[in-house]
Amino acid sequence: MDLPQLHPSLILAQQVAEPLSADGKIALCVTVLVFLALQLRRSVPIDLLFLGGLVLVTLAGVLSSDQALAGFSNRAVVMIAALFAASAGLRATGALDWIGNRLLGGATTERSALIRLAAAVVPSSAFVLNTPLVAMMAPVVVDWCRRRGISPSRLLIPLSYFTILGGVCTLIGTSTTLVINGKLAAMQAEGNQPAAIAERIGELGFFEISSVGIPMALVGVAYLLLAAPRRLPNRTELIEQFGERRREYLVEMQVEPRCPLVGKTVQSAGLRHLPGLFLIEISRTSETITPVSPQDIIRSGDRLVFTGVVTTIADLERIPGLVPAADSTFETLPAERTRRQLTEAVLSRTSPLIGLTVREADFRKRYNAAIVAVHRNGERLTNKVGSVRLEPGDTLLLQTRSEFVESHRNSHEFYLVSRVGNTTARRHDRALLAGLLFVGLILWLTVCSLWPDLLPWGNVMSGRIHAIAAVAVVLAMIVTRCMTTSEARSAIDLQVLLTIGAALGIGEALDRSGAAYWLASFLVDSTSALGLKDHWEPYVLLAVVYLVSQMFTETITNLAVATIMIPVAVYVAIEGGYDPRPFIIAVTLAASLSFVTPIGYQTNLMVMGPGGYQPRDYWRVGWPLATLLTISALFLIPWQWPFAVR
Repeated sequence: MDLPQLHPSLILAQQVAEPLSADGKIALCVTVLVFLALQLRRSVPIDLLFLGGLVLVTLAGVLSSDQALAGFSNRAVVMIAALFAASAGLRATGALDWIGNRLLGGATTERSALIRLAAAVVPSSAFVLNTPLVAMMAPVVVDWCRRRGISPSRLLIPLSYFTILGGVCTLIGTSTTLVINGKLAAMQAEGNQPAAIAERIGELGFFEISSVGIPMALVGVAYLLLAAPRRLPNRTELIEQFGERRREYLVEMQVEPRCPLVGKTVQSAGLRHLPGLFLIEISRTSETITPVSPQDIIRSGDRLVFTGVVTTIADLERIPGLVPAADSTFETLPAERTRRQLTEAVLSRTSPLIGLTVREADFRKRYNAAIVAVHRNGERLTNKVGSVRLEPGDTLLLQTRSEFVESHRNSHEFYLVSRVGNTTARRHDRALLAGLLFVGLILWLTVCSLWPDLLPWGNVMSGRIHAIAAVAVVLAMIVTRCMTTSEARSAIDLQVLLTIGAALGIGEALDRSGAAYWLASFLVDSTSALGLKDHWEPYVLLAVVYLVSQMFTETITNLAVATIMIPVAVYVAIEGGYDPRPFIIAVTLAASLSFVTPIGYQTNLMVMGPGGYQPRDYWRVGWPLATLLTISALFLIPWQWPFAVR
C-alpha cells in the first residue's frame, strides 16, 4: 500500500503486525471453541457457553477479574433490561392489546394484514426493542389468523423480519446497536488510539444509522410485500388445530357505559367472527334479541350471552367495560382484577353447590371467587348463566386469587382445580398513562441525542443518560401502578443480559490480547495480496467485514458477533489507513440483520413454534432478502461515510 499518503495520526498502521501472543492465542481459541459448541451442541444454553468462555480467558490471565465483569455493568446491558421492563408496562396496561386490535381489527385478507403489519411494526420497532415487540404482537397475529382461518405460517416470519428491519432505523431499535455502542464507548475510553481515530470510534448517534437503515428497511419491506408471499409456507395443519373441539362454556357479559363497543353494530364490534365463540342472545331490560343479526346495535347495559371456549372468553375479558354478569361479586375495578386470574373447577357430587343456581351459590362468600362461565359436558346450555342450576361434573370458569388452586386442589368439593393459561387482566385505566410515559422516554432519548446541551442543569440532557432515562421511566410506571415490580422483573430476559455481559468480556479479551488486531492485519494483508487497485481495496475490505459479520450472525448469535467483530473492524480500518466509521456501521448492520436461519436472531426463534416453521423455511424466504440488503448496505455505507480519514 502507498503508506506516505496516509493521515499522520495513522503511522502506527505502518508497523508490521507482531506474531500472535500467547494471550491472543488463548483468547482466539476460546472464542472458536464457544462458536463450535454453539453449532455442535444446540441444547446447551447460549448464556452458559459464553459465561464458560469468559471464565476460561479470565482464569488464563488474559483478563483481570474487574475487566471480565465490566461487561455486566455496561450501560447497554442496563438500557436493554430497562427497555424490556418498559415494554412490559405497555403490555400489562393493555396498551399493546389496543394497538394490536386497531392494527389488524379491520384486515380481512392475508395481504391487507401484511400491509398493516408493515405500516405499524416497522416504525414501532425503530423505538421498541425487537424481542418484546414480537412477544407482544405474535399472539395478536395468531388470534387474527384463528378468526380468519389463515395459517399463522403466512404472517409470523414477516412479523419477525419487519421488526428486524425497523430495528436498524434508530439506535434503540435493537439490542445489537446498544451493545455496539457500549463496546465503542469502552474502546474510546481506553485512550489507546490516535486522536483522529478516537474521534471516529465514538458512540453512535440516535439517528446516525437512519440514513442507511431506513432505505434498507424500505427495500426489505418491498420484498416482503411483493415477493415473499410466494416463498412462505402454508401450514394448513395449524388451521385444523384452531378448529379442534374444545370445552364450550356459557358466558354472559354485561356492557358498561364506558365500554368502547357501545353504539357499534355486532359486526363492527368484531363479535361475529370470534374463534370458538358464538353470540346467541342480547338481553335488555325491555327486550331479548335472539337470534342476533350482524346489524344489531350494542347499547350500554346490554347483557351479551355467548357459548364458546375459554381462550376467547379470556379475550372478551380484556375489552374494557365488558364484564361477566353471572356473578355480581365479579371484580370490575382494574386494580383488583389484576390480582385475580381465571381458574377451572369441576364440581364433585359432595359439593354444597349442587342443586343451587349460579346466582344462589354466593361463590364469593364461600370461596372468595366469582363464577364467570359454566360448562356442562354433552349439553349446550342456553339459559341465562345466573339461572343455571349446578350439577355434579359441571365445570366452572372462575375468577380467583392466585392461592385458590393450592387451597382447593385436594378439596372433596371439586374433582379438579386448575389454572387457565395466560389470562391476566389488564390495567386499562393506566393504558394512556403507560403510553405517554413510553412516548416521553422516546422524546427524552431523542432530545438527548440531538441537543445534549439544551438543559444545562444536572445530567438530565446528557448524551450518556440513555440507560438512566429508561430506568427512570420504568420506575415511573411502577409508581403510577402501570405494572407491578414483579411484572417488571419477570419481563427482563436474564439469558439475554448474561449473554451480552459475557460476550462483551470475550470481545475485550480479543481486543486486549492483540487477537483482534492480528485478525484485522490478516484480512488486510490477504486483500492486498489480491493485487487490487488502491481505489477498490477499501470496498473489498468493507465487503469482507460485512460478510464475515453476517455469516457469524446467521450461525451464532447477533449479540456475540457485535461485540467480537467491532474491534476487528476498527483495526481493519487502522491497518488499511481508512476511516473506521464505515466499517463500524457495516458490523452494526450485518449483526442486526439475520434472515437466513432461525438461530441468528431471537425473534426468528420466537415465531418458529407458533408458525410451525422448519429451518429450511427461513432459508427459502430469507436468502433473497439477505442478498438484497447486503448489496444495498455495501452501496449505501461508502456513500454516507467515505473511506478517507477526516
